[in-house]
Amino acid sequence: MVMTADIGVIGGSGFYSLLDDAEEIEITTPYGAPSDIITVGRIGGRTVAFVPRHGRDHRFPPHRIPYQANLWALRSLGVRQVVAPSAVGSLRAEYGPGTLVIPDQLVDRTSGRAQTYYDAGGAVHVPFADPYCPVGRALAYSRAEAEGWNAVDGGTLVIIEGPRFSTRAESRWFTSNGWSIVGMTGHPEAVLARELALCYTSLSLVTDHDAGVDTGEGVTQEEVFAFFAANSERMRTLVGSVVAELPLDRACPCGDALNGIKLPFELP
Repeated sequence: MVMTADIGVIGGSGFYSLLDDAEEIEITTPYGAPSDIITVGRIGGRTVAFVPRHGRDHRFPPHRIPYQANLWALRSLGVRQVVAPSAVGSLRAEYGPGTLVIPDQLVDRTSGRAQTYYDAGGAVHVPFADPYCPVGRALAYSRAEAEGWNAVDGGTLVIIEGPRFSTRAESRWFTSNGWSIVGMTGHPEAVLARELALCYTSLSLVTDHDAGVDTGEGVTQEEVFAFFAANSERMRTLVGSVVAELPLDRACPCGDALNGIKLPFELP
């Protein structure tokens, strides 16, 4: 029997402890192997498929993550909703470390990443004005507030290519545009989810002030990893409560993203 899952979680390797009755599944996709073996287990009454974004040993830097394979593998398991925690830098002095931003917009500043499934066989133009699932966003913000997070409802996540951090000039430019937070993995994850008609909700944990923020002194990998690790248990609790309350009968626009579009191939 092929195992299926209701909800997907893409995050760090510390999220394995989320799952009860976990089993590992090796999946191949037309886009190669996912970042690692997919783990399927339960959170409450929900079946959840977890993929470690960077691999268990953090072997994939942000620009080398097999994003296409990760999302395709989740959909092939039956996943239609994805929750995606990640570490980000703050572009605003008032969003200090520990702030949880539930973004409603993104800006792509990456280069060279494969960011579509539809690059052959005919034009496929998927709507992306609102990148994140409105139902998932509202639930995530509500649960974060209930659990005592310093939560921010909305904001713009700018995704940079990495793996280096921003210069001060770049960071100040991002801030001058009114953007809120900066990360390296939110794109093309979100757009690939939309191209597969999946719901996608980002939980963006601020670990540091970016280089151009007046209160910041620049950022190091060690600081980011240490802060996220120190907050991983709290983030796991939040992800678990969001997953447990996501409605399985979707009433959001995400599932209709491909309506009226002729696709060049059949989706899993």
